[in-house]
Amino acid sequence: MLATVLVAFVALLHVYILMLEMFWWTSPKGRRAFGTTETFAEQTKVLAANQGLYNGFLAAGLFTGLALGEDGRLFKLFFLGCVIVAGIYGGLTASRKILFIQALPAVLALICVVFSHG
Repeated sequence: MLATVLVAFVALLHVYILMLEMFWWTSPKGRRAFGTTETFAEQTKVLAANQGLYNGFLAAGLFTGLALGEDGRLFKLFFLGCVIVAGIYGGLTASRKILFIQALPAVLALICVVFSHG
């Protein structure tokens, strides 16, 4: 049960990141979340939307794993691994807080999935 809740949390987090990057990037909410200026946000909105799309793919993979139940275990492990790699990379190259916002929840979910039955 805990594994399912944590995987769902990570998936929903990536839907939220998708929304921030694809739709709210230039809004005050998006700029505040990423610490960007209005000018920078306008200049980079296409790149941010592309990043958001990739976050949507991560969420879709995790939701697929959840929908498949026990048969979705490999989906969950693979996409959580992808989230962890992306979170580590982002934490090392963009902002250290990404390690805690993105990678840490995925690590916790992955550990729970590994030790859960099925």
